[in-house]
Amino acid sequence: MLSDRRTSAGAITFSLVGFLFLVEITSGILQGFYVPLISDLVTHLGIHDADFNWFEAAQLLVSALVVPVLAKLGDMYGHKRILLVSTALTAAASWWLAFADTFTTFLIAWALQGFYVVWLPLEVALIFDRGRRTGTAASQTRRAAALLVVALELGAIIGALGGPQVFGALGADVSLTLAVPAIVVSLVFFAILFGVPESEPVPGRSLDVPGFAMLAAALLLITSGLMFLRINGPSAWFVWVLIAAGAAALVPFGRFELRRPDPAIDMRVLRSPSMWPVQLTAGLIGISVLGAQAPLSTYAGTDPALGYGLGLDAGTRGILIGLYVIMMIPGALLFPIVSRRLTPRVTLIIATFLVGVGYALFLPFHLVTWQVFVNMSIAAVGTGALVAALPAAAAAAAPRGQTGIAAGLTNTTKTIGGSFASAVFGVVLLSGATAALGTSASLTGYMIVWTICGVTGLVAGLALFAVPRSAFADPAPEVG
Repeated sequence: MLSDRRTSAGAITFSLVGFLFLVEITSGILQGFYVPLISDLVTHLGIHDADFNWFEAAQLLVSALVVPVLAKLGDMYGHKRILLVSTALTAAASWWLAFADTFTTFLIAWALQGFYVVWLPLEVALIFDRGRRTGTAASQTRRAAALLVVALELGAIIGALGGPQVFGALGADVSLTLAVPAIVVSLVFFAILFGVPESEPVPGRSLDVPGFAMLAAALLLITSGLMFLRINGPSAWFVWVLIAAGAAALVPFGRFELRRPDPAIDMRVLRSPSMWPVQLTAGLIGISVLGAQAPLSTYAGTDPALGYGLGLDAGTRGILIGLYVIMMIPGALLFPIVSRRLTPRVTLIIATFLVGVGYALFLPFHLVTWQVFVNMSIAAVGTGALVAALPAAAAAAAPRGQTGIAAGLTNTTKTIGGSFASAVFGVVLLSGATAALGTSASLTGYMIVWTICGVTGLVAGLALFAVPRSAFADPAPEVG
């Protein structure tokens, strides 16, 4: 009987993941398509290169604010329904982006396109809901999430390689080029509409508007402070006021949520030993996932005549970053396999240690290209496993009716970690530069970046030891 249940669950999940695979390919295309075109977009808008930082910062800010709300709405009204809403909003923003020709309109459209970041948490919640009915939710979600991350990385590669090709084929027409990802997002809306079944929301839920307003205010202060830290530097006093005010605002928010019958975020679940280490790990890993790639690229391009750096040209640097992305794929695929032989908890710990060790190896070994490749490959395997595993683990640790918000919070904490890294790494690398180095950052600055990434990976692994040994696993089958 159990075998029949697992077979049925596998068939359902295969059908579901087939369509969600297309969604994550689209997500990857959005993340990879625009990056090679940044210089052309800057010229098109008539702005400076540094102004593009505002686009990235605005999108990170929007994603941090909207993901918890949309994820909770998915728990309340159905994850497919909110996935459709977020896809429609992303498509609208993508079309707006194609025809935006001023800094302000492009900034707004780019920021609103950040609604796509809620796709993976909603997909994980959908898959977990299907598996819950047959008692195989945890294992099914791990396997499916691994495939979704593979789709995400494939999409990013397609986008990064295809963007410049499309731009050239369309005669360097920016509007026509940017219409291509808008068309892709529009088409995937129909894939979701006709191919994805709806989850079963828990009836009688309500949206904790005051709670989400307090959370949004805290996140707005923290992420704004980090954004201005990157732009204005650590000497700007108001940066630290914003960050401190945001952190302080989380205290009354937590107390308020403990008194709510249906809170925006269930603090009792969040502080459970199966949940808080997962959310902490997401934030710490976000530091390297979202913050370390730009320093890696600039280090690879630094002239070795300075005594460090690889001296690679732009094309070779692109290949190096592409190899990093590719090495995330085996990490994602190996996670469910290793979890079956060991446990999900142990596998998560191994993945975080791989990230920590990979970046720690940069400290003694960074002068030769093959050393850099080996280091980043080790980190990439661990990162690929964690990108797939963390939303699935959070969903498995959450009670029924809270899988979406639990998975979504891993994205929010990862975004905050990435915002922290982007701000701090920018300051660290800039502060070490001297006239003798020209535009290059100092080796000390890179050492600090690698140390932070290595230490946060190891700390995340230590935090996961607090997770119960049997966490994130399917319930044992009933005998008899």
